[in-house]
Amino acid sequence: MNAPGRSSLAVLLGGLALPLGAEEWHVGAGRPFTRIRDALAVARAGDTVTVHGGSYREGNLVVDRSLTFTGLDRPRLDGGGRDEVITVTASHVTIRGFEIVHGGTGSLHDLAGIKVANASHVTLEDNRILGCSFGIYFSKARHGIARRNEIIGAPAAGPDNGNGIHAWSSEHLELAGNAVSRHRDGIYLEFVTDSHIARNRVGECLRYGLHFMSAHRNVYQENEFIRNGAGVAVMYSREVRMEANRFRHSWGSAAYGLLLKDISDSRITGNVFEHNSIAVTIQSSSRLLLEDNQFQGNGWALQVESSSTDNVYRKNNFVGNSFDVTTHGELELNRFEGNYWDRAELYDLDRDGVGDVPHRPLSLFARLVDRVPAALLLLRSPLVHFLDRAERIFPTLTPDRLFDPQPAMRAHPR
Repeated sequence: MNAPGRSSLAVLLGGLALPLGAEEWHVGAGRPFTRIRDALAVARAGDTVTVHGGSYREGNLVVDRSLTFTGLDRPRLDGGGRDEVITVTASHVTIRGFEIVHGGTGSLHDLAGIKVANASHVTLEDNRILGCSFGIYFSKARHGIARRNEIIGAPAAGPDNGNGIHAWSSEHLELAGNAVSRHRDGIYLEFVTDSHIARNRVGECLRYGLHFMSAHRNVYQENEFIRNGAGVAVMYSREVRMEANRFRHSWGSAAYGLLLKDISDSRITGNVFEHNSIAVTIQSSSRLLLEDNQFQGNGWALQVESSSTDNVYRKNNFVGNSFDVTTHGELELNRFEGNYWDRAELYDLDRDGVGDVPHRPLSLFARLVDRVPAALLLLRSPLVHFLDRAERIFPTLTPDRLFDPQPAMRAHPR
C-alpha cells in the first residue's frame, strides 16, 4: 500500500515535507482504504494519512501516533452525535482540511470536535467544526496551535453548548486567525500560560467572546469581539498584554466590552471599545496601564471600583460616551495623564496642545446614576448640564483628586 513513486529520500507532497521513509496512506472511494480508522491503524510515526472528499461516519477517531492527518476537498467527519470526533493523544500531530460535524454531548465529560489530551506540538489548521458542543479542546497540552479554523456552535442556546476553543492546564499555545461563533464562550482559557492569541474573530456567543481565569503571561493581539453577551472577562491573572483588539456591540444590562477582575501588572494598549454598555469595568486590579485606547460611543467608558489601585490611564481618547468615568470611591491612587476628553471645556493659551486647566471626568450625574439607576431618565435634562458644570467648578460630591492634570486638546491619532 505504499504511495506510488516513493523513494528513500525525503519528498515534498502537497506542500508537506515528509521525513525519510515516511509513507502516505490514502482514504476514499477507489483508494487503498475506504475507512479512515483502518488507515490510522497501519500508519506509523511520521506518515501522512490523506482523506479524499466525501462523508465519513466512523465515530471517534483516535490519533495516537505522530503523523499528518489531512483532508482533500474538505471531507466531512460525522461523529454521529455520540462521542468526540477526533481525539489526539500523540505529540507532533498535524490535522488540517476537514469539516467536522455532530460531536457528542455529555454531562460528565467535555466532548469536542477535536480534543488534544496530554500532547505537545499539535497543529490544528484550516478545519470547519460545526454543531459540536466544544469545538477545539486542549487539555494539558503544550506548544499547541489552532489557526484559521471556522468554529460554529449549535443554533440554539442550551446546557450542551460548550466553548468554541477551550484550553485547560496548558502552556505555549498559539490561537490565531480563527472565526468562532454561537458557542457559550468563544475562547475559554483556564490555567493557561505563556500563550499568544491573535487575529481571531469571535461573535454572537452566549456569554463571553473570550474568558480566561488564572491565565498568566499571555498576549492577546488584534482580535475582534463583536455582539457577544459580554466581550472579554480577564480574571485572577497577571502579566497580561491586550493590544490592538476591537470590542464592539456588547449591549445589555450587565454587558461590557472588557472586565478586569483581580488582575495585576498588565497592559491594555491600542484597543478600540465601541458601542458597548460598559466599555471597561475594573475590579480589585492593580498596576495596570491603559494607554492609547479609543473609547467611542459607549454607555460608560470606564467603570472602576475603588479597590483598584496604582493604575495609569494615559493618552486614551474618550469620544461620544454617555459617561466617561464612574466609580464608587475616590480612585486617589490612580492616575489619569494626557487623555483626550471630548466633554472637557478647556483652553490652551500657550498652544502646546495641552489644556491649561485640569479636567474632572467624573460628573455629578454619573455618580447619581450609579446610586439611583432610574435617574438615567434625566440624562438629556438641562438641569443635569447645569449641575455638572457647577460641580466641576466647585467639586463637593465628586472626588477632588480624580482629575486629568494635562488633558489633550485634540484626539490622539490612531
